Amino acid sequence: MRLAWIRNAARLCSEKPPQARLRAPCHRRICGLTAVAATLFFSIGLLAADPAAPAQANEPTGKLPTLTTARAAHSLTSDQAARAYPVHLQGVVTYFDPDYGSGYAAIFIHDSTGSIFLKPRSDSVAPLAAGTLVDVQGVSGPGGFGPVVVLPQIRAIGHSPLPANPPQESLSHLETGAEDAQWVEVEGIIHDVVEYSHSVTLQLATIDGTVSVTMQREPGATYSGLIDAEVRIDANAAPTVNSNNQMIGVHLMAPSLSAVTVVKSAPGDPFMQPIVPIDRLLHWEQFSASFHRVHLRGNVTLQWPGSSLCIRDATAGICVQTAQDTPLVIGELVDVAGFAGTEDNTPVLTDAVFKSAGKSSPVTAEPVSAEQALLGKNDSDLIQIDGQLIGNDLASSDTTLLLASGTTVFAAILPKSMAGPQAIPWEIGSRLRITGICSVRIDTRSNVREGVAVTKSFRVLMRSPQDVVVLHRPSWWTPGHALVVLAMALAGTLVVLGWVMVLRRRVEEQTLLLRKSEENFRHMALHDCLTGLATRLLLQDRLEAAIEAARRHKMGLALLMVDIDRFKGINDTYGHHGGDEVLRVTAIRLLEAVRKSDTVARMGGDEFVVLLAELRDPQSAEKIAANIVDSLAIPIAFAGRELSVSVSVGVCSAASTELDAEALLRCADAALYQAKASGRNRFQVFTTEVTGA
Repeated sequence: MRLAWIRNAARLCSEKPPQARLRAPCHRRICGLTAVAATLFFSIGLLAADPAAPAQANEPTGKLPTLTTARAAHSLTSDQAARAYPVHLQGVVTYFDPDYGSGYAAIFIHDSTGSIFLKPRSDSVAPLAAGTLVDVQGVSGPGGFGPVVVLPQIRAIGHSPLPANPPQESLSHLETGAEDAQWVEVEGIIHDVVEYSHSVTLQLATIDGTVSVTMQREPGATYSGLIDAEVRIDANAAPTVNSNNQMIGVHLMAPSLSAVTVVKSAPGDPFMQPIVPIDRLLHWEQFSASFHRVHLRGNVTLQWPGSSLCIRDATAGICVQTAQDTPLVIGELVDVAGFAGTEDNTPVLTDAVFKSAGKSSPVTAEPVSAEQALLGKNDSDLIQIDGQLIGNDLASSDTTLLLASGTTVFAAILPKSMAGPQAIPWEIGSRLRITGICSVRIDTRSNVREGVAVTKSFRVLMRSPQDVVVLHRPSWWTPGHALVVLAMALAGTLVVLGWVMVLRRRVEEQTLLLRKSEENFRHMALHDCLTGLATRLLLQDRLEAAIEAARRHKMGLALLMVDIDRFKGINDTYGHHGGDEVLRVTAIRLLEAVRKSDTVARMGGDEFVVLLAELRDPQSAEKIAANIVDSLAIPIAFAGRELSVSVSVGVCSAASTELDAEALLRCADAALYQAKASGRNRFQVFTTEVTGA
C-alpha cells in the first residue's frame, strides 16, 4: 500500500511536461513537497522494520543482518563491508553513467538517510534516468574509498523528483571525505566547460578552490553559456583516490543540467566589459570583481600556442593561460578575457580567451641585469639579459638553457615545438644575450618584507631561437691549436725560437686555466664529485622546469627521497672508504632503476633524490620505489667482504594542479621519515596521515 501511494504521487508530478513545470513554481513546490513526504513516509516504514540496522552491522558472528538504509550500508568499516553484508534498500537515482570504466556502470542512489554508490557491471543494468525510484538488492563491498553496493540487482519501481534542499558544503569540507557519496550542494562560478562525446566537465571555482563537476551530456544542450555564471549545483560528492585507495581530492557527479541552478547569469560578452589596466588587477578596488572574467587589452609579447599568451599595456605586463591556439604576431593588439588569480604567487589570467583588436605596434625588450630581474619589478615584461651558458637540461621536455650572471643562475626556456627540428649548437661557456618574458618565483613563506613578497628566482620564456644572440664564444686556444702554433713556429727561423717557446708556455697555461675553470664550474654546478650524480642546484632547476612542463601538458610528477639505512654504522665499521664505496654503488643502482629521462641527485651525506618527470600514472612511482628498495638490498662487495645494505624511500606524487617544488620535497621527506619509523628497508607513499605522524 505504501509503495502504491509513492507511485501515485510521482505520477501526479510527472503529468505536466518539464517545460511547463519550470514555468509553474507552485506546481513544482507541491511536487517537491509530495516527493519529500513520500520518501519520508517510505523511509520511516523501513526504519520501523529495521530500527537498529547500523548497530546490527557490528555483529561478529552468526548470519549477517540485512542492511535496509543507505546510511547503514555506508557506515560500515572497510573490513565489515568486505564481509558482503546483504543489502536491500529503495531510493531515487541521483546519478547514472552506463560505462564508468573497466566494464562497470556508476550509480548513486539516495534515500531519507543518505546516499550510497552502486557498482553493477555495465551489461547487467538497463539505462536509468535520474529521478528513477529503484529497489536494490546486493551485498556490501569496501569500494575505492568508502563502502559501496556490489553485484546489485536493480529494479525500477517509479519516479520521483531529485532530493530537495541538499546541504550546502564548502570544498574544504568535502575534501575531508566526511560527505563521501552524499548528495550535496556547492556554489561557485563556472570557469571552464570541456565537452566530450558522452559527458561534460565543468570547472567550478568556489570560495576555497576549484572542483570538477562531471555530468552526462544531453543532446542539443548548450553548455558554453554557463562560463562565468554564478551557479548552485546539486551533485554527489565522489573521492579522487590513488592506487592505494587513499583520498587525494574530490570531484562532483551531477545528473544533468537540471541539477544546475543559475544564481546569476554570466555578464555577457566578456569583450564588451570595461577594459581593466593590467596593473589594477587584484587591487583593492578591483578585487571583488575579479571573481568574474575581466577584460584586458595589450600588445602581444609572447605566444606559446595552446598554452600561454603574454601581453603588455601601458601599465604592466601579464601572462595568461589559454587553450586557444589562434596564431598571433608579436606586437599585435589583442583583447583578452579570463579569470584573475595567482600562480607561483604572481598575477595570471586562467581559462582565458582572446581575439585580435586589429592593430599592431612594435614591442621592445628592456635591458636588465640579473640583480634587477630579482627585484621582481619586471615580472611578465619583455626583457633582455646577458649570461654565460653553463649547461643544457637535456632531461627537460623543452629546450632549457642554464645561464650564470654573477652569482645568479637562471634558466631560459623555449618549447621544443618552437625550437625547430634540429638542436642549435650553443657552446658551453659562450656568453649569450637572451630576449624573452621574465617569469619570477616568489617565496612568500620565508621571504616577506613589510608584507611585500620578495623574488627568490626567475626564468626567461623565449619566443624563438632568434631570441638567443651569441656575444662571445669560448677561447679558441686548446691543446690541439697550441700544437699547430708550435709547428708553425718551429718552421720559422731560430731567431724567433725563444719567442715561440715563451708563447707556447703562455698558451698552455691559458688553456690549462680555461679548461680547469670550465670543468670546475660545470662540475660544481651540475655533478657530485663522489658519485657523479646531479647536485642540489641542478635538481632544483630541473624540478622547477618539470613542474612547468607538467602544468602545460596536464601531467603529474613524483619525487623519491632515498636514504641509506644505518649508514653511520657502515662508516664506523669499514671506514670512509667503505662508506664511499657504498655511496658509489648506490648511485649506480639508482641510475639503473629509473628511466633515462629521470634525474637522480645526491643531496648530501647518504641522502638521494629521484625526480620522475612527465608521470602519467602515479603507480609508476611506486613500482620504481619498490625496484630501488629491492636492487639496493643486494650486498655490496668491499675488501673481500659483502656489506649488507638497505634503503628507505619516501614517495610523493602530485597532479598538474597540485605542483609546488618545496611542498613536494617536504612531502617526500615526511614519507621517508615514516618509512624509517616503520622499520626501514621499505618505501612509503606520502599521505596526510604521514604528515600527521
